[in-house]
Amino acid sequence: MEENIFQQRIDLSGLNNAVDNIRNEISKVIVGQHKMLDLLMIGLLSDGHILIEGVPGVAKTLTAKLLAKIIDVDFSRIQFTPDLMPSDVIGTSVFNPKESDFSFKAGPIFSNIVLIDEINRAPAKTQAALFEVMEERQITVDGVTHEMRFPFIILATQNPVEQEGTYRLPEAQLDRFIFKIDVQYPSLADEITILNNQHGKLQSQLLTDVNKILSASAIREYRTLIQSVIVEPRLIEFIAKIVNETRNNPALFLGASPRASLAILKAAKANAAIKGRDFVTPEDIVDMAFPVLRHRIILTPEKEMEGITADDLIDTILKSIEVPR
Repeated sequence: MEENIFQQRIDLSGLNNAVDNIRNEISKVIVGQHKMLDLLMIGLLSDGHILIEGVPGVAKTLTAKLLAKIIDVDFSRIQFTPDLMPSDVIGTSVFNPKESDFSFKAGPIFSNIVLIDEINRAPAKTQAALFEVMEERQITVDGVTHEMRFPFIILATQNPVEQEGTYRLPEAQLDRFIFKIDVQYPSLADEITILNNQHGKLQSQLLTDVNKILSASAIREYRTLIQSVIVEPRLIEFIAKIVNETRNNPALFLGASPRASLAILKAAKANAAIKGRDFVTPEDIVDMAFPVLRHRIILTPEKEMEGITADDLIDTILKSIEVPR
């Protein structure tokens, strides 16, 4: 009788096997960076776009390309530059002399997984072209709406905003990313392993070593499965309290939106699922609060001058709220 009490209510074995296989494939090339990889998979399973920030050379682009290669769907890459125009991203209407009419020529955004490299090197006009497609999975050009195919995910890399030639992304666009992943330098041991693994290989060879694991239909199936992960009412209240506190904290100029609450909820369910649980714990919520909130809140100038970071403030907020048990 006791065995049935702890029996899984949802069969997560297929999902967990897929996650293990993805980890094994990416570890053929990427050393360490386990947190980044987990967040990429959670974002994929939560139907969220992901922003990856780090200094040049920490394998942001390589990891995104590897994830795209492991999934058996279309992939495109757009390098953002200061002179990039919106039509270079979404496409444009082209005159067809045979039919004496205009036809739409789709841009590189029309794919399943879109890697936007150095997204914060393009000005606001080009960023605005992404607003509709990121939220509604569609593009409207000349009054005609073009739906994106399933799945549609943007993986965007950016350099820290303090670096030369970068623009700060609009708040409305940042809010459309489910996560902002901060990629750190590798440890000394990891860096030695990277050198040993790659000193005899070309960059192009690294991507040929990985196999395709996930199909579009599998992604759809796993996302449906994750929706059934159990979240108790006290945990939903915990999420609401965390986000509400960001709006009332005197150290913050801008708090998080209701979209952030939904993002924490979806990400916590996916986090539980990839760890083999069919229920969410407070730890899932705490873990997901940092990548969900760090790009959505803006500190007051005084706090920024004191050297306080968004993660510091999120940590303070989490410690001020009683964790349900």
